[in-house]
Amino acid sequence: MVTLPDAPAARRNGNAILDVIRKEFATAGSVLEIGSGTGQHAVRFAAELPHVAWQTSDVTENHAGIRAWISAEGGDNVLDPLPLDVVTTNSIDGEYDAVFSANTAHIMSFDAVIAMFVLVGNVLGPGGVFCLYGPFNLHGSYTSESNEAFDGSLRARNPAMGIRDLTDIEDLARRSGMALAKRYAMPANNMMLVFTKDGDS
Repeated sequence: MVTLPDAPAARRNGNAILDVIRKEFATAGSVLEIGSGTGQHAVRFAAELPHVAWQTSDVTENHAGIRAWISAEGGDNVLDPLPLDVVTTNSIDGEYDAVFSANTAHIMSFDAVIAMFVLVGNVLGPGGVFCLYGPFNLHGSYTSESNEAFDGSLRARNPAMGIRDLTDIEDLARRSGMALAKRYAMPANNMMLVFTKDGDS
C-alpha cells in the first residue's frame, strides 16, 4: 500500500479555500496550480469543481506524492503534474482561465515570487483570475503576533524566505498585467488575494 504524503495545513485550510474558489473559478474551464505540494488540494478541489481541468505542477521531487494522491483519489479532471520551478520557467504551453497557488510566496525567495508573477501573467488568458493564498503583511506591518513569529521562524531557516507585503505583491501583479480585484480574510491570519488579468492583454 502506497503511503500518501500529508500536509496538515492542506487539511486545515481546504474548506475555507474551497468556499472562495467555488466563486472565483465558477466560469473557469482550466486551472493551473503552481506548487501542488502533496497533491491534496488538487484532488479535493478538482472533485468539487468538476467543470474544471485542474493542472497540477511542482518541482519534480514532489511529483511522486502528487501522483499517489491522483491515483488514490483523483478524478479524470486532475492532470498529471508538470515539472515547474518558477525560477527557471517563465512560460509553459497552453493558456489557462485561472491560476491557483497556496502557501508558496513566503517560502520562495522574493526573486522567485517575481518570477511566479511573470509566469502567471504569461499563461493566464485575458480576463483570467489568479488566486494566491497565504499570509501577507499590510503596509509594512504584521497582521498578527502569530504571523510575526512565523516570519521570524521562516527567516531563521532561510533568510530569503519571509512573509511578503501586499503593496509589493500588488506591484508585481501590475507589472504582469494584473490587478488586485478582491482580498478575502481567511482563517489563521491568512488571506486569499484575487487578481484579474487585463482583458486586452
